[in-house]
Amino acid sequence: MAQQSSQWGYDSDNGPEHWHKYYPIAKGDHQSPIEINSKEVQHDPSLPPWFVGYDPGAAKTILNNGKTCRVVFDDSFDRSVLRNGPLPGIYRLRQLHFHWGSSNDHGSEHIVDGVKYAGELHLVHWYSKYSNYAEALRNYDGVAILGIFLQVGKTPKPEMKRILEEINGIKTKGKEAPFSNFDPSIIFPKSWDYWTYHGSFTEPPCDECVTWILLREPIIVSPDQMAKLRSLSINAETELARPMVDNWRPPQPRHFRMVRASFQ
Repeated sequence: MAQQSSQWGYDSDNGPEHWHKYYPIAKGDHQSPIEINSKEVQHDPSLPPWFVGYDPGAAKTILNNGKTCRVVFDDSFDRSVLRNGPLPGIYRLRQLHFHWGSSNDHGSEHIVDGVKYAGELHLVHWYSKYSNYAEALRNYDGVAILGIFLQVGKTPKPEMKRILEEINGIKTKGKEAPFSNFDPSIIFPKSWDYWTYHGSFTEPPCDECVTWILLREPIIVSPDQMAKLRSLSINAETELARPMVDNWRPPQPRHFRMVRASFQ
């Protein structure tokens, strides 16, 4: 399986339509992303607000893994956590990463009322009642992903610069650089209204253990910032540079799942 896991990607020969050959769960009934249709969303007044308490000292490294740009955090104890909202307990922040397109009008994975955003930020957390991340992945309630849309606009969030200015140091696959003293909540939008549903990771092995908290309000990024993400290469330094673009999975069937909203 290790060999196969390195083979998946976003090209025509190894992209999302092929993933189920190596990861059968990718054809499951609880796959992500999905399309959010306002007419089919149920407002749930009992959904409480969610909260984060992130320790800037937990940020460790930023890396290019050939699929995305990822920031890794120390999750060895409850130092950076997400709680409340639809969640049953405390979830530890493990990593954040981005998905984006080759142009500014398509790059998000979730689609809202037919709208696709320039990109999507995912903050991956795991339920701290489990002994480790691997165990959390084997449980229905094991993971919570906070999803935030990226929208291109004229007033980008200055805090996004912190991540993007590190990209020059991780241009090629396998490159990693120290990334310390960072609290991801500084880049969150003003409104914390959210949709929530049960789904999966949007990349292999596509485990169906994810409670999604998808924020209604996007964060604004500049065209230059999106270009910075696209300047990454999916190949190693010794190989021909290939721009990292369109690293998103198309929406999956919603089947019988209910999408709830914390707002009306």
